[in-house]
Amino acid sequence: MRSWYPKSFLTLLLISFALLAVPLIIALLNNTIAVDRLAKQSQKAVYQAVQATQASRAMAEQITAMERAARQYLVVNDPALRETYEVGHRRFRETAGQFAAFPLSSAQRTRLTEIDAREDSLHRQLALTGTPEAAEEIVTGFGDLFNLAQSLITLSNELIDREVRALRQLATETQGIIGRQLLALLPVALFIVVGFPILIARPIRQIESGIRAIGAAEFDSDIEVHGPQDLENVGRQLNWLRLRLKDLEEQKVRFLRHVSHELKTPLTALREGSDLLAEDATGTLNTEQREIVLILQANSIRLRRLIEDLLNYSAVSHRESRVEMKPVRMHALVEKVAEDHKLPLLAKDIELALALDEIALVGDAEKLAVIVDNLLSNAVKFTPRGGRVQVVLQQVENAAHLHVIDSGPGIAAAERERVFDAFFKGSAEGSGPVRGSGLGLSIVKELVTTHHGTVAFSEAENGGAHFTVTLPLQTSQ
Repeated sequence: MRSWYPKSFLTLLLISFALLAVPLIIALLNNTIAVDRLAKQSQKAVYQAVQATQASRAMAEQITAMERAARQYLVVNDPALRETYEVGHRRFRETAGQFAAFPLSSAQRTRLTEIDAREDSLHRQLALTGTPEAAEEIVTGFGDLFNLAQSLITLSNELIDREVRALRQLATETQGIIGRQLLALLPVALFIVVGFPILIARPIRQIESGIRAIGAAEFDSDIEVHGPQDLENVGRQLNWLRLRLKDLEEQKVRFLRHVSHELKTPLTALREGSDLLAEDATGTLNTEQREIVLILQANSIRLRRLIEDLLNYSAVSHRESRVEMKPVRMHALVEKVAEDHKLPLLAKDIELALALDEIALVGDAEKLAVIVDNLLSNAVKFTPRGGRVQVVLQQVENAAHLHVIDSGPGIAAAERERVFDAFFKGSAEGSGPVRGSGLGLSIVKELVTTHHGTVAFSEAENGGAHFTVTLPLQTSQ
């Protein structure tokens, strides 16, 4: 099932950032609202509790002031003192009215009603009294009224405790709400953190895979990129490039094949003609004529070798030759190839040192023989007369390591990166009647790659060339 993608990669990035930011913004807004509600509630509760406490204390103080004015009035019967009492009475009624407006508990409201009724009764008694016994009763009533006011203060303090408990409960509920929001947003955040990188990385990996395939000259598989439209366009362009390069490679192969085939016919005639002249078929040749014939023979051999290398390289690089993977006794194969080089080794008086472990691997025996033959031919070619060539075969874990080491001039540091390039010829001159085509090591690399192995160059201890071929014992198809 194909994943949904927007039209552009930039839109995909913006969507991912938006989806990541929106839950955070929502959570932040919800938390801000919850904290603001908690702050307002706490501010209101504390304000009302403090106001209630202040009002209850003010009522107690006003009761004390009224009691003092009433006592003095009852003693001296001064109208000014009676007016002072009346002022205190009116203030008390205002304070009681303000206190009644607060969110009181049932006990507070009952106590306030009781205080209000008792104070009103004392006020009426003071207006009607005229005997000392009545005055004594009024004074005692103010004492009871003050005690009731003190109990109201106690109840107001309890109101503060109740509001504190309510605020604590509200804070706990707010904390729970925030926690549930975080738990709800966690899966969304995980999806965004995990899912969107996958959506973003997938088309990029497909593009990267396509580029690697083009770089490795693997033109058989289509390059498909599934993602935003602009990245899919890049994938289509890469696929067009793949087809174009594949067509160019096929044209090159056909050109090499046709040219090589066309060259063989005149080359055969030249070779046969030079051989006839060398055999004195047309008469005895003098020294100068025989020297010319030898030059013709040598160059015809060189041209034949170049044509064969071109055909081999073309076949190897494009996998046209069938590869048959079978069990191969690698040490026996190396010994056989070394035996084929006996004459060139004797001609240059080169010592060949073999150190071969008995190793069996899965591969194409013919192609493996070409690898060993090209490396050994290269070593013999560049090793001076009286030199030494070493061939070492050993098993390292699950791979066979083949080392071919010569005592020649080696390869210049500036040329080592190009040593496996097709048609590249180093500055070092090898000995022999035929100059190389620069395709031997390229063919080695292609065949080693076919066997899922690697080939590398390093400088030998004696300054010569050291080639290391690593081949897996079990080659996957």
